[in-house]
Amino acid sequence: MTDETLPCEACGETVPRDAATRRETMGSLDPTKWQTLCCPTCGARLKTVFVGGE
Repeated sequence: MTDETLPCEACGETVPRDAATRRETMGSLDPTKWQTLCCPTCGARLKTVFVGGE
């Protein structure tokens, strides 16, 4: 992972990417290739990222 930080629009927290809670995606995205990063403080979705290899 990178040193990227992710802003949470729900609670105003700035979350380091490696501290974000990882959850499976919703909908039709393949959970083996995609993960949702969520705020560890309030649980709001921050970003959906590709994690699957080629």
